[in-house]
Amino acid sequence: MGVSPVTLDDLSSGYNIDWNISTDSRFNAMMGFSETEVREMFRYYQENDALPGDIEAMIAEMKPWYDNYCFARMSLGDDRVFNCDMTLYYLRSQFDFHRSPEEMVDKNIRTDYSKLKMLVRIDHDSAHEGSRMSTIEEIAAKGEILVNLHTSFPAERVADVDNFRSLLYYYGLLAMCGTRGDRLRMCIPNHCVREQYFGFLREYYQQAHPLDLSRLKDQIDDLAYDGVWKPFFESIACAYRENSSVRDGMEGERNLQGFLKAYLALASYYLVEPELEMNYGYCDFFLLPDKQRYPDIEHSYIIELKYAARTATDAELAMQADEGHRQLLQYSEDKVARQLVSRTTFHRLLIQFRGWDMVRCEEV
Repeated sequence: MGVSPVTLDDLSSGYNIDWNISTDSRFNAMMGFSETEVREMFRYYQENDALPGDIEAMIAEMKPWYDNYCFARMSLGDDRVFNCDMTLYYLRSQFDFHRSPEEMVDKNIRTDYSKLKMLVRIDHDSAHEGSRMSTIEEIAAKGEILVNLHTSFPAERVADVDNFRSLLYYYGLLAMCGTRGDRLRMCIPNHCVREQYFGFLREYYQQAHPLDLSRLKDQIDDLAYDGVWKPFFESIACAYRENSSVRDGMEGERNLQGFLKAYLALASYYLVEPELEMNYGYCDFFLLPDKQRYPDIEHSYIIELKYAARTATDAELAMQADEGHRQLLQYSEDKVARQLVSRTTFHRLLIQFRGWDMVRCEEV
């Protein structure tokens, strides 16, 4: 995880007898821990009286944060692997303090956006940078993207926009999750990597139009603990409208989703699931409270985000809003979702934009 094939090209160009095993299924689990290995390792410490607690509960807590890596098309049907570094970070906390880490993401990972910065600005070409940022925003919004995976990058082509998605994979920021035709579906593997995307986007947006993040964090607290949600979305809408440099690069609903999710992730109270299937549809946002770490969170949310062009008429907006109402009612009847939020007050929110202006923000 985290090494591009550029090195391989430079190294092997003189002798031409190397084999690239990066996507060889026999080596898929070489750089990670399987779930079986994690269980074995934790059981070893428990049998030696160094690890109290429920191992199965620990693995269940770790999976959404550290698991879900796949590096070979032929291994898509196999079990995913855990990130070794983050698994040992978690184990150290359980070993030393007999509890989960206070922050599920190692601070050294949380604040390291250098890989993304390097990839976005590798050639200092503003046109390429804008295209790459649109790709980052799409990945943050949808959680996945289609990739024609390149296996090598001659030095003179490393900055090509077409190679950008492959480089995200080789730097550990995407993982294989499926196929569509002859292309690979690449996804954000887990919450640990998703926080890197959101943190990078926040930093990028803050450069153009800084928001008071302390005040925004207070509003997220109110949203989670008191059910006072409107001030937060009004602050985001204002920032989206005024952030002209971001606005100019945005192309509709996907980019608006990335903007909103980047700031929602400012607090780790919720597992922000993208494009989650619910009752035969896909909701835009499902804010599932992390009750294991924040048991006193009182409120959960399902959000339908509607985006219309600046030229949309009031009648078109009304039709779109009616569709949003119907979708929210449909999604909220999902049995699994109802079970997940059973210990909270469940809110269904419709947020509608015309261009970069929010025209509706209401509870259904």
